[in-house]
Amino acid sequence: MADEYTGPEPDLAALLAARPALSMNAREGLSFESVPLNAIADKYGTPVWVYGAGSIQARFNALRAAFGAENLPVHIHYAVKANDHLAILSLFHRLGAGADVVSIGEFLRARRVGVRAAEIVYSGVGKATAELEAALAQGIGQINVESAEELDMLSGIASRMGVVAPVVLRMNPDVDAGTHAKITTGLAENKFGIAAADIPALYARAATLPGIKPRGIALHIGSQILSTEPYAKAYAKATDMVRNLRGQGLSVEVLDLGGGLGIGYHDEPGLNLAAFAATVRREVGDLRVKLLLEPGRYLVGPAGLLLASVILQKRTEKRFVVLDAAMNELMRPALYEAWHGILPVDPALFHGAATPADVVGPICESADCFAQDRALPDLPPGTRVALLDTGAYGAVMSSAYNARPRAASVLVSGGQAQLITPRQTPEDLWADEILPG
Repeated sequence: MADEYTGPEPDLAALLAARPALSMNAREGLSFESVPLNAIADKYGTPVWVYGAGSIQARFNALRAAFGAENLPVHIHYAVKANDHLAILSLFHRLGAGADVVSIGEFLRARRVGVRAAEIVYSGVGKATAELEAALAQGIGQINVESAEELDMLSGIASRMGVVAPVVLRMNPDVDAGTHAKITTGLAENKFGIAAADIPALYARAATLPGIKPRGIALHIGSQILSTEPYAKAYAKATDMVRNLRGQGLSVEVLDLGGGLGIGYHDEPGLNLAAFAATVRREVGDLRVKLLLEPGRYLVGPAGLLLASVILQKRTEKRFVVLDAAMNELMRPALYEAWHGILPVDPALFHGAATPADVVGPICESADCFAQDRALPDLPPGTRVALLDTGAYGAVMSSAYNARPRAASVLVSGGQAQLITPRQTPEDLWADEILPG
């Protein structure tokens, strides 16, 4: 499982109790940040993504407060890949966050909402020449270089442009983050980063290359990490590396701590922020460097849900609940075997007797399954359900597979729901296609 949860499966009441933004009212049913989900479904249809501005702000403030309690300045750069909607990016910009991007498209999205180029970190193993040219032309704040080959390529580009690229070398610390194999990034076998043994020589060479200004090192060991232990191991290696480089007379101004902070997809609390901040303080707090952090899932995952309707219940040897949402909306269960809580919106059904059911979508793939043998009440056709904690890696990974128009998106703020992405029509799917003559 992507979240490495080993406890018992929580019942509906436990799922609800663990999520303060959700409430169940006997008359209006399930609400998110005080807005009834039935009202959203009535107005905008299903499936529909629902995000909570209050939840995002609360999580951002909690993260900032955890480091404040350690008297540790940390610059938060929101990882755009988790949810790149302009409304979400604009909210983070207003909260004071920079951006961590992995493509020129994400870079331009962040710029579109007012994020200064100097506040953007460009990560990723395969930055194309045109992408680097565009980022350098606008004054990108930091480029995380992931190989010697990329460093040479960047030197050539920056030299031709007559600019200096602010570079941080991404070190692969070879630390097991204890997470799903498909979202670990800090092992030697992964495609990410530069082997720690190669960093000193490459950093020294970077200092001599034209168009390059080495500023520090970065690391990122994986996603959905629930323990501080792998962070402590990785950051201890980073501390040794910083001291090693400085011992060679090299300047190190920046330490990019990466992200990967895990959330509770069941009824567990997720990564302890106070313990994480204390770990950062203990391992790197005395290095006299600018500290960067790049969280994504932690900030937006629990701040979103996917609202869907039941098409029918099919009964064979088991019960299948077929939704109008599918794997083209929410890919994580098919891709990572990820677990998402599911709550009925109707208050009467919430308290109904639960029996095992597979919750599936209508796509012609066996992988189009959100849950297996999940304890749920009877869910008649037209019943609405909320798939929880889908604010991260949900809509951003969605597609139009099976010629299914993309779902609408709604942002809840101050007790009001506002449409931020209209639902596609079938005609939208082929509007930009060309039939040859």
